[in-house]
Amino acid sequence: MRKPYDLPSLGDLACFESAARHLSFKQASAEINVTPAAVSHRIKALEHDLGQPLFTRQYRGVELTEAGALLFVSLQRGFEGISDSVARIRNRRDRTAVSIAATTAMSGLWLTPRLAAFWKAHPGVAISQVIEDSGRVTGVDLSIHYGDPDREDDETRLLFRDRILALGSMQFAEAHRIAQVADLSEMPLIRIHSGANEWTGWHEWFASLGRPAPTGPEFALNNYLIGLKAAEDGIGAVLGWEGLLHGYLESHRLVQLVPEAMESPYPFYLRIHAGASANARLFADWLAEQEG
Repeated sequence: MRKPYDLPSLGDLACFESAARHLSFKQASAEINVTPAAVSHRIKALEHDLGQPLFTRQYRGVELTEAGALLFVSLQRGFEGISDSVARIRNRRDRTAVSIAATTAMSGLWLTPRLAAFWKAHPGVAISQVIEDSGRVTGVDLSIHYGDPDREDDETRLLFRDRILALGSMQFAEAHRIAQVADLSEMPLIRIHSGANEWTGWHEWFASLGRPAPTGPEFALNNYLIGLKAAEDGIGAVLGWEGLLHGYLESHRLVQLVPEAMESPYPFYLRIHAGASANARLFADWLAEQEG
C-alpha cells in the first residue's frame, strides 16, 4: 500500500532532531537512550534516503548543513504542534474548562485579581491556571506574554501597554537621596531575566531617556516577584510596569524614584492557541475588554 506521506523513517527523523538540537551525537544518544554508534547509523540512513548530507562532521563535533538546518526547523515546528496536541489530550477532561498559562508575576499581579469579576459574570466557566516561568507553553488554551505579538503564528489579543518606572522602597530613596535619573546611575539595580519574558532592562531604560548605561552593582534574579521583594527590602531599585504594579504604588510598598518614565516598547498580550475552546475565546475577549 502506498504511504500517505512521503517521509523517511520517523525514528530516523526523531534521532536527527535530537542530534541537531544538541549538535552532538553523544548527547542525542543519551537523550534517546541508544549508543552513539546507533545515532550515527540512523543519521547516515537518513542522509542516504535524502541523498545529501545533513551534518558536517568535525573533530570537536558536528554542524548542520543548509539541508540539515531546513529539515531541523521543519521538524521542530511539527514536533511542537504534536507535543501541544498530546498535552491537550492528556490534560483535558472537561471541554467547558479554560486553561491559561502565565508567569508567576503575571498570575499574581494581574490575572488572579481579575478572576473573581469574570466568575461573577460567567459562573459556569472553570478556569485552570498553569504557572510557567520557563517560556515553554504547551497544552493550554491561552497564554499571556510580554513582547511582540506579531511573532506569533496563533491569534492574539492585546491586553495593555504600560509605562516603565524606576521603583524602590521609601527607605532606599531616602538613604540614597535619589531625586533625578543621574542619581540612579551608580545605585544598586535589580535585573530580572527569565525564559518566559524578555523583560525590558535597565540599559534600555536609561537609553530611552538619553542617558549612558548605569555603572552601579547589579543584583540579578530570574523571578520578577522575588525582584520586587528585594526592592521592598531595600536591596536596590527595580523597573516596574505602572499598571501591573498599581497595588504596590497605591500602598507605598514601592515608590517611584524619579519622575521620568519609559514608554514600554512591547505590550502584554494574550495568545489564543490553536484548538482553543469557545469558552477560552469568551475568556480571551473578556480579558481584552477589561483593558480596552
